[in-house]
Amino acid sequence: MNIVVSGYYGSKNGGDEAMLASMLEVLREKIPDLSATVISINPEYTRKRHRVEAVERREIWTIIKKIRAADLLISGGGSLLQNVTSGRSLYYYLAIIFFALMFGRKVMLYAQGIGPIRGWLAHKFMNVIINRVDLITVRDHGSLEELSRLGITRPKIFCTADPVLAIKPPTLDIGEKILSRYSIVRAEKFIGVAIRHWIDWENFRRELAVALDRIVETTDSKIIFLPMKFPEDIRAAQSTVELMKNSATVLDDEFTTQEILSLVGCMDVLIGVRLHALIFAGVMNVPMLGISYDPKIERFLDSIGEKPLGTFSDVTAQKIFDETLIKLSTPKNSRDDKLLKQLGDLARMNAKLAVELIRN
Repeated sequence: MNIVVSGYYGSKNGGDEAMLASMLEVLREKIPDLSATVISINPEYTRKRHRVEAVERREIWTIIKKIRAADLLISGGGSLLQNVTSGRSLYYYLAIIFFALMFGRKVMLYAQGIGPIRGWLAHKFMNVIINRVDLITVRDHGSLEELSRLGITRPKIFCTADPVLAIKPPTLDIGEKILSRYSIVRAEKFIGVAIRHWIDWENFRRELAVALDRIVETTDSKIIFLPMKFPEDIRAAQSTVELMKNSATVLDDEFTTQEILSLVGCMDVLIGVRLHALIFAGVMNVPMLGISYDPKIERFLDSIGEKPLGTFSDVTAQKIFDETLIKLSTPKNSRDDKLLKQLGDLARMNAKLAVELIRN
């Protein structure tokens, strides 16, 4: 059974690679003879990391050939269909979908985060093309609302959950071995921090540095920066550490999905800007604190009964400090993870619906 997967893969973004890994993990369980071709920024990286065939995203004619030979085009996961971070990428992903429709292939949007979509032209293209796909699953209710706003009603639409929430948690010894390479051993609380550069992030960087210093001075804690995207997040972490008075450790290597998950699982609290750092914390049952730079952060936190500490422009050191102390005082295993279990079941539903679509 042949599928083509379109998404933002091969960029060494831990979240995107985790989505692909979890998607393939669940699909391979259900389809033993699965043959997947992934459209990638770096095909060689994708082939080695995920054991799939891969094609470079600019090789349009090769992509068209692969789509013509496929049983299904999967578009997703992630926030592909939006034009806030890039005006051009929306039209690229829509074009891939259009090719599949043109050749009569089945198309599924897989656990996508839809929007925001700005501008009448983008709105029109979304309406015309996405109304012709076979199946849509979205990862949150905010995406459902965006589809409704865009007038997309013809395909079957399900609100499921991010694919990563279906991934199998690894053991903590993987992360502990990595920490030992950085001479970090368990003698204190670990505060994991997963941040990124973004527009107007100077206020956030200053407030975070002040908060982390106060946490170190007030509690028996060690600050550990976890890179979700290599190497950009390392630079963001290092520039924040430069503002701190106390020491902190920046893990300055590239890690696999299983390694990052295990590292997150070793933390006592995770302070995250990256969506999938927060999702990893959910998978590994680690208390989390999110700071929003994009609606997808607020949507995920809302789905598990949490709220962001603030945004890049308005979050304060006091808020970060106060909420971290509250999380540290709450045992990890005391949390009611009923909502996360429900999301895990919904995440697995994505693959079930994809299989049904192919077989029907």
